[in-house]
Amino acid sequence: MGVFRRVTLPLAAMGFINQASRSVVALLGPVLALEFGLSASGLGALAAVFFAAYALAQLPVGLAIDLHGARRVQTVLALVAAGGFGLCALAIGPGWLAAGRFGIGIAGALIAVMKAHVQWYPPQRLAAVTGAAVFIGAAGGLAATVPVQAMLPLLGWRGIFGGLAVLSCLVALWIRRSAPLAPPGTRPPQRRRLGTEIAGLGRIFTHPKFRRFMPAMALLSGLVFTYQGLWAGPWLRDVAGLGDVARASVLLCYALGMMAGHLLTGQAASAAQARGIEPMLIPFLGIAAMAVFQAVLITQPRNPLLLHALWFGFAFAGSCGPVVYAALAQRFPPELTGRVTTALNGSMLALVFVLQNLIGVILDLWPRAPGGGWSADGYSWALGLTLLLQGLTVLWLMAAPRRQVPA
Repeated sequence: MGVFRRVTLPLAAMGFINQASRSVVALLGPVLALEFGLSASGLGALAAVFFAAYALAQLPVGLAIDLHGARRVQTVLALVAAGGFGLCALAIGPGWLAAGRFGIGIAGALIAVMKAHVQWYPPQRLAAVTGAAVFIGAAGGLAATVPVQAMLPLLGWRGIFGGLAVLSCLVALWIRRSAPLAPPGTRPPQRRRLGTEIAGLGRIFTHPKFRRFMPAMALLSGLVFTYQGLWAGPWLRDVAGLGDVARASVLLCYALGMMAGHLLTGQAASAAQARGIEPMLIPFLGIAAMAVFQAVLITQPRNPLLLHALWFGFAFAGSCGPVVYAALAQRFPPELTGRVTTALNGSMLALVFVLQNLIGVILDLWPRAPGGGWSADGYSWALGLTLLLQGLTVLWLMAAPRRQVPA
């Protein structure tokens, strides 16, 4: 418990800020679109720039965490995140918002947790403790729903971003004062040339197991973040016809689904591994469930109870990502843990950038509704496209080579 309190909790707090930052635009998106006159593609680009920066930062951040440790890097990045939130709070146009949303400050949240867990916990506990850490982080997505909706009339969207800036400073202080640099007796990492380190990342991308699993797993996690980060909120307004309070309630269920999924799928994978069962079975089940939920959402349901259940299930099914991270990380040397997580995270985030923009482009193909929303049919076509993409990744998962190659 002492390791969890000193190591996992402060690093998971950065995950809390990460999830809050991803999710808050789903709630604030309609307000920002009206204030700055944004089209669907413009709003998609504003949300997607966060994931573009996040993806671009994965390599240098993963390398820095491998070389300098999670405590040092995350303390600095939390302060960078505070600066970005402060810029959003002061934004006078969409360009300022885009600059503030350039998500470098929160880019190391999951990498740091994985790196620290590989150092401090035995392999059979990795999936469970990582799931617990992501569960705590997912509470940030929960906070960005009903609580933010309740504070919005009082603070405004600028006050929400200002509050995130203050919270980031407090987390930086917590990490600096609580998290140890490394377990006792750990040898400091060897410093090598940047080209050598990048070559190590290249070997991860070309490894058969990574190539086989990455497309399906990137899309599984990417769909959850694509809708949590933006499009779930507008879908609930334009397709389901929900008002602000009801929309925040469904988004709360979405965040609860993510939290439950992260916690329970991690525990299930660790239990399966302890019994000699392949832990990747859990994400495979998540892929199948995600396809079912997308198929139902395409039919444009409007029943409030069904909507709560559907979006909870959608988020739960897609929250198997940490299981894949933990399972693949064990197939590589510990000194590459940061870069294994980087490779998976970067691939997923690049896909989120594409999906958020692509959905906006699809929605702009239909005339805009008088109230400022977008066509329900456009959302269904977008869901149909992602369902097709998921089917293609399953075919690749089944057809990809399965050669046993040392990491």
